[in-house]
Amino acid sequence: MAVQLQNVVIDSADAGKLASFWAEATGWERAEWSTAEEAMVRNPAGVNLYFMRVPEERAGKNRVHLDVGAGPGGTAGEEIARLTALGARVLERHEGNTVLADPEGNEFCVTAD
Repeated sequence: MAVQLQNVVIDSADAGKLASFWAEATGWERAEWSTAEEAMVRNPAGVNLYFMRVPEERAGKNRVHLDVGAGPGGTAGEEIARLTALGARVLERHEGNTVLADPEGNEFCVTAD
């Protein structure tokens, strides 16, 4: 028997605002019960994103980060432009991926086409 991964939990200053960003970024639904204290973005095909408000400020580099790619028919460049319009910012560009930060500074990568 093995465990089934249910949620990736991300500490945040405002869970509701960060969930709204990721709901727009992924196209997934934000749970109706979401608040500034805790929020969820539901993945219809698997692992959800769960945001929890914590009192501590973010310190240092992420120990875990998300890798995302463009959806069908899209390109990495188009996704980077869309995500920055939603509030992300580009941190580094590498061959094969671009490192961005969400509105609270959590790093994630957009992988190449």
